[in-house]
Parts: sequence; C-alpha cells; structure tokens
Amino acid sequence: MSQSFSRTICIAPMIAWSDRHYRYMMRLITKKTMLYTEMVSANAIIHGPRERLLRFSTKESPVTLQLGGNDPKDLVYCAKLAESLGFNEINLNVGCPSDRVSKGAFGLSLMYKPELVAECVYEMKKALSIPVSVKCRTGVDELDSFEYLNKFIKGVVDSGADFICIHARKGWLNGLSPAQNRTIPPLNYETVYQIKQNFPHIAIGINGGITSFESAQKHLKHVDSVMIGREAYHNPMLFKDADHLFHHQPLSDITPFDITEGMVEYIEKEMYEDGCRLSNITRHTLNLFNGYPNARAYRRYLSENATKENATVQVFKDAVNLLR
Repeated sequence: MSQSFSRTICIAPMIAWSDRHYRYMMRLITKKTMLYTEMVSANAIIHGPRERLLRFSTKESPVTLQLGGNDPKDLVYCAKLAESLGFNEINLNVGCPSDRVSKGAFGLSLMYKPELVAECVYEMKKALSIPVSVKCRTGVDELDSFEYLNKFIKGVVDSGADFICIHARKGWLNGLSPAQNRTIPPLNYETVYQIKQNFPHIAIGINGGITSFESAQKHLKHVDSVMIGREAYHNPMLFKDADHLFHHQPLSDITPFDITEGMVEYIEKEMYEDGCRLSNITRHTLNLFNGYPNARAYRRYLSENATKENATVQVFKDAVNLLR
C-alpha cells in the first residue's frame, strides 16, 4: 500500500456528516486533503453490516478510517479488514464524548486509560503495513494537567503511532453534551504547540475552532498538521484552494457548478446501482453555493423535494438550474 500522502491539511471525522457521499464530493474539490470517515465502532463492524459501514470508493483516497473501540484484538481485526479494502490509515478515536461512546468505554473515556490506548496502538502497528494514528483531546474531566497529557502522548508515541492529532480542548464526560464539548471548554493551542516541542520526531496535528486557511497557516508554524471540521462542512468550497496553498499545486478554477456536474454522475450511479435515496447524497451539497444569488432558493428546493419518495436526480438538476 502506497503511503505517499500528506496530512498537512485534513478534514475531521464528523459523525453523521463524514459519510462516503460527503467524502466523494470533497474529493471533487480537493485532491490532496486527507479525508476521514466518521467514527465507526469496532463492535458494529464485527457484528453489524460491515460492507455498508466500510464501503468507500478508492476515488476518495487518501482517506483514513477512524475506529472506535477498546479491545486490541477487535481493533486489529477491523484494521486489517480496512487495510485490505484500501484505506490509507487507521485512526483510533480517543476524543468523542457522546453517551453511547462513554457507555462502551471508548472514545474520550480512553483518556483515563493511557496504557490501554498504548496497547491498542501497539497491536495495530504490529499487524498493519499502513500508518496508525490517534485523535485525542488535551484532557478529560479533572485530568487536564499538562503533565498528564504529556505522559499520555508519550505512551502513544512509544507504542509506535505515526501521527497524533490533538483537539485543543479538554472534554467532559459528564455535564456537557457532545455539541457543548465542541465549544464550551476553552481552546488551548499553546498546549498542543508544547507537545510538539516535547515530541519533535512524531507528526502532531491540531484541531478545534479553526475556520480559515489563514489561521491554519499560522498553526503550521508550530505543528505538522491542521484538521478542520465543521467549517469544512458548512463551507466546502473553502477547500478549493487547499491543494494550492498546502501542496504547491496550480491554483484551481473549479466552481460549484463543476462540482454539481460530477455529483450528477455520482448520484445517477448510486441511485441506480444501490437504491440510494437522493436526499442521502444531496444533503451534503446544500452549502456548495454559499454567497451565490438564489442560493437560498437552491437549498429550499432541495430540502423540500429531495426527500420525496419518487425523487430522482432531476430534482438536483432543477435545483442547480435555479442558480443559473
């Protein structure tokens, strides 16, 4: 498996958003940005519809599968399966604060168990030829000292991780919802910068509250990688300039209309071959035309018509025509 990809700029794993349809659209916009799947639990892969959960197009590459779990054997099984399917990297989720994840004793709750995280990473590294990475936070609940984080990161580094992305906020397992955990704990970028200084020989990424490439470039003076989440979903055309700014590619002149042409072909294939509902795909395109005249009419038309039982790709075409 070729590992000739860059993590300089990444689009974060986002539950219910970073599905294969969204990733396909983003790959039409940017060829080099590292894409992440939404978190998939190892338990769901082992006992559930694994073909659906792990389905992706090689056209999405480079793409990282984010796994949720706490059993090294289960994670190895799922990671090896993902490697055989063509994923470029495996990422262990050590940051999600949702109740479901907490009850399963993985995600953010794993920050309480640094030895277990290190074991999970070590076993996956031993079994795979593709990179293994970790996405965590700066702390959890009252375990938010720099000393604790530094020790946690050291364990991950010593276990052989190739990359660590740190969401620059601590997380709360109790008292805050997942949405509140994204905004209420204060950002602490300096902590992530200091971790990079302490571990100069491993790639360190930063995530949290980053909404522009200008700020991304400032962060890259201190760390190796910047991960953008919600802004990438709400403003997808931002990434039109990603390959030029971060990968020395020619400036792109691609427009949202070009993206919709590529999506028409994709929608036709997905609906014909797999019976996919139109709205499952077009919901990701609602923000393509932000700032364009009639963008609101485009969004309204899609929202009202793409969910109908007999909706076809023509609904999407008609919505785009409102903008022309």
